[in-house]
Amino acid sequence: MEDEEEVIGLLDKVLQDEDACMEWDRAEISGSGHPSLNLGKSEGDPEKTLEMRNLVLSGILASEEIYLNQLEALLLPLKPLKAAATTSQPVLTNQQIDTIFYKVQEIHHFHREFCDSLRPKIQNWDSQHSVGHLFLKLAESLGVYKAFVDNYKVAVEMVGKCSQANANFQKISEDLKVKSPKDSKDCSTSITLEALLYKPIDRVTRSTLVLHDLLKHTPTEHPDYPLLQDALRISQNFLSSINEEISDRRTLVSLAKGENRQLVRDGFIVELSEGARKLRHVFLFTDLLLCGKLKKQTVGRQHQYDCKWYIPLADLTFLSLEDLEPCPQTHTVPEHELEEMKIKISHIKNEIQREKKSVKVQSRAVDRLKKKLCEQESWLLLHSPTIPFRIHNKNGKSFLFLLSSDYERSDWREAIEKLQKKELQGFVLSSLELQMLTGACVKLRTIHNIPVTSNKEDDEPTGLNGFLHVIVQSAKGFENSASLYCTLEVDSFGYFVSKAKTRVFRDTTAPQWNEEFEIELEGSQTLRILCYEKLYDKIKLNKDDNEIVDKIVGKGQVQLDTQTAQSKDWQSAVIEMNGIEVELSMKFTSRDLSLKRTPSKKQSGVFGVKINVVTKRERSKVPYIVRQCIEEVEKRGIEEVGIYRVSGVATDIQTLKAAFDMNTKDVLVMLSDMDINAIAGTLKLYFRELPEPLLTDRFYPAFVEGIALSDPAAKENCMLHLLRSLPDPNLNTLLFLLDHLKRVAEKEPINKMSLHNLATVFGPTLLRPSETEYKTHANIASDIWSHEVMAQVQVLLYYLQHPPVSISELKRNTLYYSTDV
Repeated sequence: MEDEEEVIGLLDKVLQDEDACMEWDRAEISGSGHPSLNLGKSEGDPEKTLEMRNLVLSGILASEEIYLNQLEALLLPLKPLKAAATTSQPVLTNQQIDTIFYKVQEIHHFHREFCDSLRPKIQNWDSQHSVGHLFLKLAESLGVYKAFVDNYKVAVEMVGKCSQANANFQKISEDLKVKSPKDSKDCSTSITLEALLYKPIDRVTRSTLVLHDLLKHTPTEHPDYPLLQDALRISQNFLSSINEEISDRRTLVSLAKGENRQLVRDGFIVELSEGARKLRHVFLFTDLLLCGKLKKQTVGRQHQYDCKWYIPLADLTFLSLEDLEPCPQTHTVPEHELEEMKIKISHIKNEIQREKKSVKVQSRAVDRLKKKLCEQESWLLLHSPTIPFRIHNKNGKSFLFLLSSDYERSDWREAIEKLQKKELQGFVLSSLELQMLTGACVKLRTIHNIPVTSNKEDDEPTGLNGFLHVIVQSAKGFENSASLYCTLEVDSFGYFVSKAKTRVFRDTTAPQWNEEFEIELEGSQTLRILCYEKLYDKIKLNKDDNEIVDKIVGKGQVQLDTQTAQSKDWQSAVIEMNGIEVELSMKFTSRDLSLKRTPSKKQSGVFGVKINVVTKRERSKVPYIVRQCIEEVEKRGIEEVGIYRVSGVATDIQTLKAAFDMNTKDVLVMLSDMDINAIAGTLKLYFRELPEPLLTDRFYPAFVEGIALSDPAAKENCMLHLLRSLPDPNLNTLLFLLDHLKRVAEKEPINKMSLHNLATVFGPTLLRPSETEYKTHANIASDIWSHEVMAQVQVLLYYLQHPPVSISELKRNTLYYSTDV
């Protein structure tokens, strides 16, 4: 059921619309503003204006008849209940009946009069007919609505109490029949009494919008125009007075002592309960934290929550790190499965777009795809979070949530600690109080749906897809010297993930990072930045994987909109956070442009130069850059968490790129001093910038077809044949890289990089065709992007999982390489 929270929201929206409309009225009268954006009148075409006026009035009449059907359904049980109240076995007392149906009969009466007067004028339409007096009379009757609104909350509570106390009334209130419109196939629809009680609220909040529509299409010289203006003025004043009176009741729940409990924030969070992940809706009130589960909705009944547990804020504590027990063990989904699910989700989104663009749109097919999309996005939302957020009831047990973002964890903790600064007392809710509170959660919640794209409307922004280049420059505003660093998070598939981290700038109040990162965006709308103080105290080291224990000293965010995507220049931004200012610059690049293979104009370097040219010049089987980067990674980065997945600093990568291109003698010294993620990033960049992929344009279609073969023997034969067909420099380099990646994957328990993770990182880099060939294989790159990526990952994963026993299997005339080539 819609609720009082929605009443306020509707009133706020209507009043905002009122302000906008009044501004345009003044602009039209004075001749100022934007003449092209008028209120919708067809200037210079009076006939069209009057035609639209007839259509608007016809729509108002149809809407009124639906509303009257709803009011009549609401009043249907009134007479039987009144009659039963005089018997020895009443269903409700007369006082309860009067409370529930207060002013409904009066509202029905004047709307019936309005409808009966308007109908003949519409049926026998004449453009000069006057209806303004009918709308003015209706507006002057709005005082009855004020009394109804004042009683609304009491009426709804009475329905709830009486339903619990009397099974007969509960049966009546849960299944009222509303007569359907004349042109509807169904004779009636079922609806609850509580839902019907909301209908007058919904109706009155829309009264001014109806009058605006009618005024738009009424000529100023028409006799109705001044009458409609008066009706609009009365309606606006009425809504303003109602809004002032009930706005203070927003997000409040009455307590037994006459005090109010207010909702501060709510959201969907994953809870680890009995070793399993459960999606919960968590509500933070001014005096307690409640963890709820949304029950399955039955037809005709409103949403309900089941309270899993609650903690009074007076009893809620955050244990110190020394007191924390290790997190209970839980099954963690391998990262490659998460990546596979993301690719599947992207593929379904593309299918939905293709269906919508087709000449014959199949609504059933779209609905089926949307259902599948919702299931897969919900799975991803449930299994992705890994950051623990633990809270403890000092009178009982502890609870563990898993979050995907340290920003979100900080938000929840700060909100709770802010409320705990007030004087709070412990308490225990009775079963009735708890039932009323969970019932109020439905009305008060601000987050209605889990954050997945399948719950978004078609016209909602979908976010950016591509690569965001971010330079984290500097920060100021720190009072004391500290060791400081920043992390960057972006939203992706309904949740936030950490994408990059600056180096630690030690003992300073004005860090100058000047580090550039390339962040992949997947439907992203927000960039978050967190500033940390690095803690070196061994006592404060984390006990669990993924637990960040450094101190957050500030956090902020930037919205990523279409303007960000359209600008080709760097955009500067200053993020203010708790008195600290972090300066950064951003530039967006589309996915296709970022991954475009562009041959280098200078053939003397190595980047953007064909691999056979480089190996011939160096007289080597494997390019020097590949050998040196791999050697350095194996020397000191093979146990680095997220090696090849974590972004290196872009400026460091560009420095190494220039050094290799110029064949600088000091390149080995530079490698030994450089951050290992920058070296890994340089290797990936080299393969990405090859003018032709390592596995070649020529064989790309065959690799994609070969990996799709279902017969294992046929697949093995095909994949080995293709490998054997590669040119010598390509084959030697690929085998050298495969050996290295297998050694990296052997350290998966430490570096968290499985074979599948590595294939996900390197697959598109080694296989994605050059631009010319790509257009040959794909008509619309964006539509088949996810399908292509999946195939590229699978090809490389096959070779990582099925390495050739010996080089002789591949090519008798190819000498096997050694690690010192």
